Amino acid sequence: MLTVNAYAATSATEPLAPTTIERRDVGPHDVLIEIKYCGICHSDIHFVRGEWGPQTYPVVPGHEFAGIVTEVGSEVTKHAVGDRVGVGCMVNSCRECANCLKGEEQYCLKGNTLTYGAPDKDGTRTQGGYSTHVVVTEDFVVRIPDGLGLDEAAPLLCAGATTYSPLRHWGAGPGKKVAVIGLGGLGHLGVKLAHAMGAEVTVLSQSLKKMDDGLRLGADHYHATNDPATFEKLAGSFDVILNTVSGNVDRGAYMNLLALDGAFVTLGASSEPEISFPTFAVAANRRVFTYSLIAGIRETQEMLDFCAEYGIGAEIEVIPAEKINEAYERVLASDVRYRFVIDIASLA
Repeated sequence: MLTVNAYAATSATEPLAPTTIERRDVGPHDVLIEIKYCGICHSDIHFVRGEWGPQTYPVVPGHEFAGIVTEVGSEVTKHAVGDRVGVGCMVNSCRECANCLKGEEQYCLKGNTLTYGAPDKDGTRTQGGYSTHVVVTEDFVVRIPDGLGLDEAAPLLCAGATTYSPLRHWGAGPGKKVAVIGLGGLGHLGVKLAHAMGAEVTVLSQSLKKMDDGLRLGADHYHATNDPATFEKLAGSFDVILNTVSGNVDRGAYMNLLALDGAFVTLGASSEPEISFPTFAVAANRRVFTYSLIAGIRETQEMLDFCAEYGIGAEIEVIPAEKINEAYERVLASDVRYRFVIDIASLA
């Protein structure tokens, strides 16, 4: 066992604090990663504060991290010591069900193993990337292309994959109109990716205060949703709408912005009760209302390669570990542009 430094939540109400945790020995198909950077996802906050249900503490969050391979198991073939790699929201799955065999491990029919707070195959609970090292089976480790900095790549492992997957699935590209609700950690990457895919991109945000950023990141249009005229002006406009906000939105109003056969895709998971479903708004134009989870391993690697090709990285603010709790409060106040990334060297 390897003892490593980490930051952990000890309850739903206490601040995260420094601690040490044990990592398993490197098995035949495992790699040991020295983590360099780990992004802070809104999901981390929901999880450690028990907003998605009771949790088992202590828990080390972090499911978007990048680092360097420092040891490999005797039968590892996909990675070597010195490789630049990353880990996202999963560290294992059954690998036998129909979905896993299609490379869609995020939809594992037996349930995948989340990067933190989940029962692991050895009976322990997984602990995440707010730590100096991690041991992960090679199949759930992806390669970070040389064209991406490890710091800007870290949020891609969650936020990038989560936006890339539905954009690809619903055919974002030339001739398609894509709207992104919210310009935050997920939304800013949704804009960058949809633009690089060749779609016409619109940001739908509560106000126009981030409009300059949105246009700089690749949006063609930017509209304020606190203006009722926006919903009249844009009715029937979009082929795909990505809802990246973590709170509830007026589904009916947004569904009416879809063109024939358009898709409204919710990405951000809310801790609030679901609001009523707009049946007529969906049926009226053969629209689709759906959810999308993270990407599978194959698609995550595809996304990283795409980002390297088009020069896409997350817009980040790098912080030391001792500012994690402050960063959580700033995330809740929407006071970050657009993703906090922890410099894990500060934990050493």
